[in-house]
Amino acid sequence: MTSSTAAPTRPDPATNPVSRFDFEQARFNMVEQQIRPWEVLDQRVLDLLFAVRREDFVPVRYRELAFADLELPLGNGARMWTPKMEARVLQELTLEPSDRVLEIGTGSGYLTALLASRSGDVTSVEIDQRLAVAAQQTLARLGFSNARVEIGDGARGFGNEAFDAIVLTGSTPLLPERFFEQLVPGGKVFAIVGESPVMVARLIRWDAPGARVAVDLFETVVAPLVNAAAPARFAF
Repeated sequence: MTSSTAAPTRPDPATNPVSRFDFEQARFNMVEQQIRPWEVLDQRVLDLLFAVRREDFVPVRYRELAFADLELPLGNGARMWTPKMEARVLQELTLEPSDRVLEIGTGSGYLTALLASRSGDVTSVEIDQRLAVAAQQTLARLGFSNARVEIGDGARGFGNEAFDAIVLTGSTPLLPERFFEQLVPGGKVFAIVGESPVMVARLIRWDAPGARVAVDLFETVVAPLVNAAAPARFAF
């Protein structure tokens, strides 16, 4: 007679009372060991990382990794930004309570929630219908009534509205001019520009036609937006 033993499964802290994972300690460690060392010192941003629970937005099986310095997978090639990236970008945008924000690439909806907590209104565009529906449900359940998720391709702009800030969560080899056409005077675009292995996180402020100020914040590599604008390739 033979017998087999199933591989042990890790208990899910969302449903298993035996789990002793300390989310609050993990959150504190994230802020002190990852966020602050990345020059995120704005207390309003730091406070928000405690108020908006990141673990509510990650896939259930990854809840205990919600505060790790990792890009957590969301399916279909999509990944969450690392916590330090989310916090740094939020700080650099310096949003005001009346600002209108356009986010390209909703993902889990966590960055959407952070943006909505610092601004007046967020329109987030997600090309993956499954992710869009899940993110909208999470945002609604948690009370983020000033954030809405649209299903669509925003890699080259979206709609005809004007915004105070635009955030691209996937990289783009070229930054389409359309995004600047959708800014109000004084508005800002955050984008990760370039192609692997050379990409730079860039914040561009648009004051008037022909008047832009760009600041390169840090180097990084993230997956490109679906249908991201790219330079023409020569064929021989």
